[in-house]
Amino acid sequence: MRLRAALPILALALASCRSAGSGGEGPLGARRVLDLTYSLNERGPYWPGGGYFPFTTEPLASIETHGVFSQSYRTPEHLGTHVDAPAHFEKGEWTIDRIPVERFFGPGVVIDMTERARADADATLGIDDVLAFEAAHGRVPEGAIVFLRTGWGRRWDDVAAYRNADASGAMHFPGYSAAAADFLARQRKVAALGIDTLSVDPGPSRDYGAHHAGNRQNVYFIENVARLEELPATGFGVIVAPIKIEGGSGGQARVFALLD
Repeated sequence: MRLRAALPILALALASCRSAGSGGEGPLGARRVLDLTYSLNERGPYWPGGGYFPFTTEPLASIETHGVFSQSYRTPEHLGTHVDAPAHFEKGEWTIDRIPVERFFGPGVVIDMTERARADADATLGIDDVLAFEAAHGRVPEGAIVFLRTGWGRRWDDVAAYRNADASGAMHFPGYSAAAADFLARQRKVAALGIDTLSVDPGPSRDYGAHHAGNRQNVYFIENVARLEELPATGFGVIVAPIKIEGGSGGQARVFALLD
């Protein structure tokens, strides 16, 4: 998709954010801008095993000694609120620096699965759930950035509860089914799928079907998204601003919702 073709998507994303009055407008005419990003620190949940490690910082300079404050930091690409590039699970697809910039903004959609996830930690979003959402709220628009709200964000400050691992080490949290991810990628041509858990795949997954289904269609993912409970089902815009790592499989991102 070229930038000119993406302009109607940007217009749609921003149309619902324009303030009708004066004095209450924020950036891009939004009445409210909501930051959907967790701050990076050494306490945040991260993927267990596989050589992953927590976010860390080290001082480089201080005002007292050097006249300037500066730090270095060390982090896996897939930690905190971050983007999974299509190359994460599909060889030859876009790395994070190659994702077309127009895919980082679009109309936002929130599909709510909080009650199901409360009853079943391994609940998955199916195609029927997407169709039920569309019956109530309208068709998911092309180029949309879709979020799955599971209520898992309330666990963010408790790493053990957020991972929710059993005695064998298998984690339990909700996610997209491979079928739903494929449907949204192929039939609705969304730009991205997001979620408020560690992964778009459910915790017990070992084949990562949702990752493969989306990544092979050059759909990227946004994981560990904050404050989804504050968003409506539709009628808002989204801006995703990931770090641009050359050849990266993903990276930390700042994510914003533009609300009327």
